[in-house]
Amino acid sequence: MRKLKNEELPRLDVDTFKKVKKTPVVIVLDNIRSLNNVGSLFRTADAFLIEKIYLCGITATPPHKDIRKTALGATESVSWAYEETALTVVENYRTKGYQTIAIEQVENATMLNNLEVVTTDKYLLVFGNEVKGVDQNVVDACARVVEIPQFGTKHSLNISVSAGMVIWHLWAALQAKKKAR
Repeated sequence: MRKLKNEELPRLDVDTFKKVKKTPVVIVLDNIRSLNNVGSLFRTADAFLIEKIYLCGITATPPHKDIRKTALGATESVSWAYEETALTVVENYRTKGYQTIAIEQVENATMLNNLEVVTTDKYLLVFGNEVKGVDQNVVDACARVVEIPQFGTKHSLNISVSAGMVIWHLWAALQAKKKAR
């Protein structure tokens, strides 16, 4: 096997990226303190053609060198906006018909591996602060809560890892169901 060079990879340019049909998923970052995590989420959003990212509360916004360091240009391709509170975004998108899902550890959460994905639905995913998680009022406003099963000694995963896992799960399920039609 030969490792491929970047120019051999089938990638979109920024202008084309902005025009292509997006995956019907919106990401909300609720009070994320690490700029590296924010940048990483931009790259993940770019990789899976995510519709938009909302940066809320204390979450830093581009341009910032620490976001740019991990985003590697994805802040130029992915649509984003700042909103004071995640609750405002959740309420707004719920009225637009999006399935609102907080990623958090709560009573009666749906485990990620049991998340049913409907191809005709649009999704809004809320990821919370690295220490405190998603604010309770935002959890209460979401239609569902998804938890990533864990089996070791730690209580949580890094936000960029969690987001990558959930976004991949949702994207893969949407792709598989499209192909099955």
